Amino acid sequence: MSTEFGLDLRLARRKSGFTQCDIAQLISSHQSTIASLEKGKWLPTIQQICMLSLIYGRSFESLFAEVLADAQAELRQNLPSLPATNVHSALSSNREASLQKLERRLAAEPAQP
Repeated sequence: MSTEFGLDLRLARRKSGFTQCDIAQLISSHQSTIASLEKGKWLPTIQQICMLSLIYGRSFESLFAEVLADAQAELRQNLPSLPATNVHSALSSNREASLQKLERRLAAEPAQP
């Protein structure tokens, strides 16, 4: 992961006028955790993601656009190597339909860092 994500967090925090200690207190964490997030060393937990989005008044998609773009790229890379299933049942029909929907979503939503 690049440091762009961390820099975006740092910029959002500074624009809000908060210190790393303020954010750590608000999300029940430590200042060192906030520093690691802002350096791009760690990804936040889902709970922290929700809290940071609320604190900074930004949508998940805008705050974590780079993370979403990385996830889309990894899915695009992994999708072709998904093994075929030999089981023929209602579940395999659902699987095929779900794979087709996923392919369409990935094609329709270009990754935007």
